[in-house]
Amino acid sequence: MTTIQINAMIMGQSYTLACQEGEQAALHHAVAYLDQKMRAIRDAGRIKGTDRIAVMAGLGIAAELLSMQRAEGPFAGLTIAQWQQQIAAITEVVDQALAPQEKLF
Repeated sequence: MTTIQINAMIMGQSYTLACQEGEQAALHHAVAYLDQKMRAIRDAGRIKGTDRIAVMAGLGIAAELLSMQRAEGPFAGLTIAQWQQQIAAITEVVDQALAPQEKLF
C-alpha cells in the first residue's frame, strides 16, 4: 500500500500527517473531530496551553470510545473494522431507501 501525506490544521497549527492510500477521508474526519473537541475545551476557558487541551480532548475521546465498547454499549465487542462494516451496511440501506424518493424530485 502507498503512504499518503496530508496537511491538517488543528487549532490553527499545521501538521503533516501520513496515512494509507484510501484512508485520507477518515483521517480528515478524525482531524476535524479532534479540532472541534480541542476548540470546545479552549473556548470553555478553564484550561490553558495546547498540550493540556490536547490531553483533555484525548481523554474525552477515549472515554467516548470506552463507553461504546462496554458490555451494554451499542458497539460492545466490535472492532473498528466491524464498526465500519456496520456503518457501511446502514448507509447502503439508507441509500436504497432514498433512491426511489429522489425520482420524485
